[in-house]
Amino acid sequence: MKLGIVGRPKVGKTTLFNLLTRSHQAVDKFGSVRETHVGTAHVPDARLDALSAIFKPKKHTPATVDFVDVPGIAKGEQEKIDLAALKNVDALVHVVRAFDDPDIPHEGGVDPARDARSLDEELVLSDYVVLEKRREKLDKDRKKTKSADLDAEWAAIERCRPVLEAGTPLRTLALAPEEEKRLRGFTLLSLKPLLVVVNVPDSEAAVDPVPRYGLDGFAAMEHVVVARAAAKIEMELNDLPEEDVSAFLADLGVSERGIDRILRASYRLLGVQSFFTAGEDECRAWTIPVGATALDAAGVIHSDIARGFIRGEVVPVEDLLALGSLAECKSKGKMRLEGKEYVVKDGDVVHFRFNV
Repeated sequence: MKLGIVGRPKVGKTTLFNLLTRSHQAVDKFGSVRETHVGTAHVPDARLDALSAIFKPKKHTPATVDFVDVPGIAKGEQEKIDLAALKNVDALVHVVRAFDDPDIPHEGGVDPARDARSLDEELVLSDYVVLEKRREKLDKDRKKTKSADLDAEWAAIERCRPVLEAGTPLRTLALAPEEEKRLRGFTLLSLKPLLVVVNVPDSEAAVDPVPRYGLDGFAAMEHVVVARAAAKIEMELNDLPEEDVSAFLADLGVSERGIDRILRASYRLLGVQSFFTAGEDECRAWTIPVGATALDAAGVIHSDIARGFIRGEVVPVEDLLALGSLAECKSKGKMRLEGKEYVVKDGDVVHFRFNV
């Protein structure tokens, strides 16, 4: 999975990127960050930690999410969006500011819902410009050459134009798979799923930002999820010993770190889940779409495993943790043999039998 972090300048984008990826990119309170950063976040999963405690493997490999942090998008400067950096991201993370800071004025005052709508407008305008340029060239090409492919691409663009002209993001448009295929190469940002992250003040670390900041409209949209993070507090947590973090969170009235909440929200937004492989060599979490089959999951590990698939030995992680070993799961009838069409569940521990 790969997500692009976008937002206005001075809203905490790069701070959030640093927290998620454990990077140390410079954050200038008064200057502008104009570089694009790329990093990887390890997805925390207590189930994987518990598996490693049982198997004591040589390697412990959590699932990962890649993040791209692009420079802040000032109002009316949609032409400066780093489209190349965002080309292959699966979704966008839009950071909006909900904190006050007298040293950093915020145009129009602090208003997360307004800023979320405003940036969506920039994405819509960017998409409109991209498609209009392609449409002009396509019009000339269609006059020279009769082609079903060109006609299909034209039709897909024409489906998008009235939506964009109305100022509506393309993620609201139910596109057919063929239309999505035709549009895939254009880096249409308003077509991508959206995670709105509200960077809240310390005092609101446990407050639901949706009703607090009037983000109900976004929360109700398909392909949109709203989450919160208190970036300032998260930075303080980084300096604490791990054993003190839980107590600190309890004092705030929250059960988990904001960055963990954001990673879970990313999974929900993109409709993915984790399954595990476990043994003395490695305990590892793998990311697959919800609804993926055992054959799909095998292919995520290696194409040879999918090609030579025989069956999967499956046990729910809860049963394995409760019983303490795969042998005990097998003797208690908790391990099942499943075929290619088995739909893998979140938390399944799977060992694939294959022959190539």
